[in-house]
Amino acid sequence: MDLQKVLNEAIKYYDFTVVCGTRGEKEQNEAVKNGYSQVSWPNGKHNKFPSLAVDIAPYPIDWEGENRFCILAGVMKTVAQQLGIEVRWGGDWKHFKDSPHWELVSK
Repeated sequence: MDLQKVLNEAIKYYDFTVVCGTRGEKEQNEAVKNGYSQVSWPNGKHNKFPSLAVDIAPYPIDWEGENRFCILAGVMKTVAQQLGIEVRWGGDWKHFKDSPHWELVSK
């Protein structure tokens, strides 16, 4: 529910859409096959219920608009910090940049 708290507050400041939350086995295997994830079922944070990860995109969606993902990241990080909830952004990853991805750190 902590991730939902962050999302519910962040949407007040920047418009975005949830692209993916919980993934079942089939969806996770497809995500790995298509290069959207590097973590196999059932080890991903998307594979928990409630989900410990979410993929979001600035609305309207423009997958080439990396600057908008960065603005959204600033909002998400600020809101999470204000709420005392530790999150990790896939856009900060060095080995596998995943700008839509957000996950809880402590879970």
